[in-house]
Amino acid sequence: MTQTKIAIATKEAPAAIGPYSQAIRVGDTLFASGQIGLDPATGTLVAGGIAEQTTRVFENIKAVLAQAGLDLVHVVKTTVFLRSMSDFAAVNEIYAKYLAPTGVIPPARSTIAVAGLPKDALVEIEVIAKEA
Repeated sequence: MTQTKIAIATKEAPAAIGPYSQAIRVGDTLFASGQIGLDPATGTLVAGGIAEQTTRVFENIKAVLAQAGLDLVHVVKTTVFLRSMSDFAAVNEIYAKYLAPTGVIPPARSTIAVAGLPKDALVEIEVIAKEA
């Protein structure tokens, strides 16, 4: 049985800055492209540092999930890309507020230090979500 892939796009998150989709849905699973701290209205990185960028990343992720009829509780896997592992604790604090509030099972996760990210961002996060 062939499953159709469906592109998910919303103006509430930054437009793709390359030849990719904001997310692809296949059946009950959503594969979301990595989000950086871009303001969807301006297309530029939000002012501030790692906390502000991480918060914007999660707001962008929420918007993409919402367009697909999902929310953060549906996230089963994340990959976090950091330009500096010294930002790990700050990202973790914000990550926990969005993906691991009391009573919610946090998703599986990988965290990777990278040499650089698009637009010179400090953090990028991609998610996989599955409808219950």
